[in-house]
Amino acid sequence: MNDYMLLFRGGLNFDTATQDQVQQAMMKWKDWMDELAIQGRLIGGKRLTKKGVVLEGSKKQMTDGPYVEGKEMVGGYLGIKAMDFEEAIEIAHNCPIFNFDGIVEVREIIVN
Repeated sequence: MNDYMLLFRGGLNFDTATQDQVQQAMMKWKDWMDELAIQGRLIGGKRLTKKGVVLEGSKKQMTDGPYVEGKEMVGGYLGIKAMDFEEAIEIAHNCPIFNFDGIVEVREIIVN
């Protein structure tokens, strides 16, 4: 098994969502992550705050951010185990973020 990172962008806007929408979304995430844990595929993960900065270029120009649009902001990450890249993509297809037009980036983690 290889290690992969799923990076989450966009999805439910917690600032404008109702309490019921947040509760339903969180239950879908919990169920999905619980299933990954039962399968021995969950490494771990966390939600991230909105506060951040971007450092860019050789001058390390700093801009407040992290990003202009919510769909560009990384809102969280999850480490998973999969047999190969295609299986990691298949696992990502079940992510609850797609219920809210979110984005999942799948990346392999290099382990030395």
